[in-house]
Formats: sequence, structure tokens, C-alpha cells
Amino acid sequence: MLVRLAIDYEHESRRWWDNGGQDLWDAVLESEGAKDVILDQALADSWLAQAGTIEGWNDGHEYAPHPVTLHTVDEDVDV
Repeated sequence: MLVRLAIDYEHESRRWWDNGGQDLWDAVLESEGAKDVILDQALADSWLAQAGTIEGWNDGHEYAPHPVTLHTVDEDVDV
């Protein structure tokens, strides 16, 4: 199953990005500066587990708790 990781722009804190999150995000992107990426579910789960260990991951408001969100990808969509 494929999923999409995307930057949550409603997450206002920069602490996660400044503490190593930016490097982790850049490492999974297919193109520099992308705002989202399509991954296999297992890889995305592994990435999210690592992302959650970086200080600042939970700094957002209730409606945007993390700097990156996970979304399912419709199987009918070409990726």
C-alpha cells in the first residue's frame, strides 16, 4: 500500500525542523524542496518512527500536532 507524507503548514513550531527534521525530510524526498512524497507504507512507518524521536515532533496545536502528516493514496491514482 502506498501512502503520502506531506508537510503540515498549520504546525507552527520550527523546532523539529531545526533539530534534524529537515535533514530527515530531505533524505526521503525525490526532488529538492518537495512538499510531499509517496512511499510504501512500511517505509513511511519507519520514517515516522524516526521522525517522532526528534525534539519538537509534538510541538503543534491539537489540530496540527506534527510537522508532517500521513495520508492514504487512492489506488486509482497514478504515482
